[in-house]
Amino acid sequence: MTYPTDRPATWFVTGASRGLGLDLVRRLLQRGDNVAATTRSTERLTTALRASDTSRLLALPVELADEDQVAHAVTSTQERFGGLDVVVNNAGYGYLGAVEEVSDADARAMFDVQVFGAWNVLRAVLPGFREARSGHVINVSSVLGLLSFPGWSLYTAGKFALEAITESLAAEVADHGIRVNLVEPGYMRTDFLRPVSLGLPGSTSDAYPAIREMVDQHLRMPGTQLGDPAKAAAAIITIATTGEAPLHQLLGSDSLSLATGRLQSLADDVEASRALATTTDIPATDRPTT
Repeated sequence: MTYPTDRPATWFVTGASRGLGLDLVRRLLQRGDNVAATTRSTERLTTALRASDTSRLLALPVELADEDQVAHAVTSTQERFGGLDVVVNNAGYGYLGAVEEVSDADARAMFDVQVFGAWNVLRAVLPGFREARSGHVINVSSVLGLLSFPGWSLYTAGKFALEAITESLAAEVADHGIRVNLVEPGYMRTDFLRPVSLGLPGSTSDAYPAIREMVDQHLRMPGTQLGDPAKAAAAIITIATTGEAPLHQLLGSDSLSLATGRLQSLADDVEASRALATTTDIPATDRPTT
């Protein structure tokens, strides 16, 4: 796909009323692009954008876990703007708690947004992208889609799943003229670690004092994070307009450092597993010949 230069591009952005999503929508409107922005509260979104020109904004109240609502939102976008160029699956929220503290309801709610919600969007937009032989999917993951820490199991499980879906998707649609990217930010100065965007288990165990300390540290973190969401939004626009980003695009020096450490850790594990790994093959002399 060539990013359109002869007309405003049309973007579909989920999770648009706070944080990175809001900064992205604001910058796109400033550029003069068309933006369909999904949110659970269109009032919160439009209030946040009261200083912006919203004539090219389509604010859509959508529960991403509802496949019919998502499909209707995509159809409404195409009808309003005459097409669709870039989809950004950005919706998500944090969750901090030990594995055994995560309830079934909390786990399913997280996957509804981060995994099934994104999947609903993809199913809705891909037929049109294939027909047009163009389109760009940008899935907002996290450096915690590449590694995990104690207390982050639920959030990272969702991001790991999104990474797997995206890697498969990129290979599946490459021959259809569709581009795909993952964005993997580190910590950003958003509401991600505030109560409005952070889930905590309803009951906790005294068996995990280190996780309680970690949670307390993160609740005190807002305002000190390294990443600038406005600059991350600008980076996403660069990814779309240039088409030059790798499949995995890290954002933030903290993200880069953590990912580099993960590569070394994984390389060490591969080497340490080599001797036992080779013992499980069927001997060459017992394999069928052709």
